[in-house]
Amino acid sequence: MPRFSSNHLETLLTAVDTGSFEAAARALSITPSAVSQRIRAMEALAGQVLLQRAAPIRPTTAGETVLRLARQVRLLDEEASRALDGSGAAVPSLPIAANADSLATWFLDALVEVRREADVVFDLHREDQARTAALLRDGTVLAAVTAERRPVQGCVAVPLGIDRYRAVASPAFVDRHLPGATSGRDVLARLDAVPLVDFDRDDDLQQGFLRRVVGHAPRSPRHFVPSSADFARAVELGLGWGLLPESQALEPLAAGRLVELAPGRVADVVLWWQHWNLRSTLLDAVTAAVRRVAAEHLRPSPV
Repeated sequence: MPRFSSNHLETLLTAVDTGSFEAAARALSITPSAVSQRIRAMEALAGQVLLQRAAPIRPTTAGETVLRLARQVRLLDEEASRALDGSGAAVPSLPIAANADSLATWFLDALVEVRREADVVFDLHREDQARTAALLRDGTVLAAVTAERRPVQGCVAVPLGIDRYRAVASPAFVDRHLPGATSGRDVLARLDAVPLVDFDRDDDLQQGFLRRVVGHAPRSPRHFVPSSADFARAVELGLGWGLLPESQALEPLAAGRLVELAPGRVADVVLWWQHWNLRSTLLDAVTAAVRRVAAEHLRPSPV
């Protein structure tokens, strides 16, 4: 790889994060022309286009490789400055991706642990666990909770555990939409005709569960509630049925605010922690905290 200067790497990173040369110029206190010249110099050195001049700016495939390098260099520079300069140095910022259910149930506990011992700010990206690894590939984040077992190139993958989901609904929903159902089999046979709650249009958890139990593409009417806490509340209020993590479902089940639709039929999501293979004290501390807290909240991983 060509040897880019730290100024050039920081310019590329700022342009991608801010979305335009003009915004990057303001952030770096230079002119837009200077930003453009630095990027062109990098592209000449690489022999490839690194940025798509769109709105917002996006890295090309080659640009993603350089962007990953830029994020790693920034983190290591911030750590070194902090160690040498003490409290006068900038607080390191760590971009991390996690799925909404992890954020709502256990992941933030790990970050709080880290923050008690280290000065750091977190740039959290919320994305479905099936898609967080893409944020590692394109250089957006340095670490992610993901359902992808195979390590992204340049990353380390460690198992976190199983997040178990239960199919639940409110008693009022069952009375209205599933009257007379006397067994889990009766309920499952009728789920394809009653409203469900999905997180968003990319959420395949409920859809996949239905495909397994009814044997075909689901046809259920769908509500979309793109917030983990609001999703759980929508199910509890009777808007539709849904799959909730055990950590969200067990208390309302015990209290009678929810009923389990198919006891014994669950959806298990195996979660992994992937992070860039860096010699970073801060990234090591986050990894240790994430693994420790995950072990307290998730079921043991089969691997």
